[in-house]
Amino acid sequence: MSDDASSNPATSSLRENWPWIAIGILLLVVTWLLSPILTPFVVGAGLAYMGDPLVDRLEKLRLSRTAGVSLVFVVLTVFALLVIALVVPMLGEQLGVLIHNIPDWLVWLQDSALPKLGVSLPEGIRLDAEGLKTLITDNWSKASNVLPAIWQRASDSTGAIMTTVANLFLIPIVTFYLLRDWDRLVAWIRGVIPPRWRPTADGLARETDEVLGAFFRGQLTVMTALTAYYWLALWLTGLKLALIVGLIIGMVSFVPYLGAIIGIVTAVIAMAVQTQELTPFIWLAVVFAVGQFLESNVFSPWLIGDKIGLHPVAVIFAVMAGGQLFGFIGVLLALPVAAVLAVMLRHTLTHWFQSRLYLDPALDPAPEAPAEASLPALREDA
Repeated sequence: MSDDASSNPATSSLRENWPWIAIGILLLVVTWLLSPILTPFVVGAGLAYMGDPLVDRLEKLRLSRTAGVSLVFVVLTVFALLVIALVVPMLGEQLGVLIHNIPDWLVWLQDSALPKLGVSLPEGIRLDAEGLKTLITDNWSKASNVLPAIWQRASDSTGAIMTTVANLFLIPIVTFYLLRDWDRLVAWIRGVIPPRWRPTADGLARETDEVLGAFFRGQLTVMTALTAYYWLALWLTGLKLALIVGLIIGMVSFVPYLGAIIGIVTAVIAMAVQTQELTPFIWLAVVFAVGQFLESNVFSPWLIGDKIGLHPVAVIFAVMAGGQLFGFIGVLLALPVAAVLAVMLRHTLTHWFQSRLYLDPALDPAPEAPAEASLPALREDA
């Protein structure tokens, strides 16, 4: 029996390669443990991947790799500053409107929304400024016990904010160095792959690169187009928070239907507080109906097509699974990883359909009766 085990190629291969399998598992575990600090590196790698074709074109114009990367960074920085200079003042103005309208929103909630829903506040409690002041004064002794917890939460939030700021500074640095050495990094990874696997790996890499490149470029364009459309369309309806709602829809649009749902809820609430007339809500319905038509029949088919090869439900599952397993970094990685897995699954199915187990009729158990024979009887009974 031991001779049979030793002659088994699979068992022999496992015994020879178990150290490399252990190293691979260890790397996966370490990656999972370090996931909280991987955000700037993942974002930097994604930006370097998207910027590499542009730098390659600049190299063909006889620019050095470093000069090409520097030029791309300068152009993108100028563009980002222009966008910030245009958008931030308008965004700040709308946030000011939002803060200024909070008292009016509370009064509307108390006097209009809650009574229509059949909900009443406890006696003596009002949501205006004087009522909130009285509520805080009456419950100050209870609230004082909560202050330590609030202070602890604020301290934790301060640490999270500092981590976010540090990540924002790290992203361009990581992107610059990865983009400068991208070709060497790809060549090194290819050199690590065993020679007998390189043809297959090269084919998978080419197909994955086509899928990811088209998907990233198309998705960013779709997000920009949706942001611009909803911003302009909601502004024409008279919604004061049009820019905020448009940005929310655009940023979340990579998850099917989620951006539109959040946008509809936000826009309806904002419009309900802003005015109680019926006409603006009709225009909101028109705006979102046209927006969904454009996203489903114009933007996504033209700019993305079926590049990722995933059903919308699979996209939603991938994003939720990534967030559950790895938090924010998992959400960022969900769709790229799903696209790569889709490519591998297609290659696996191709090999499966060509395998002996699938094609050899001698391996199939003999059926008691032909499947076709029973179908007409079923149809006649029906």
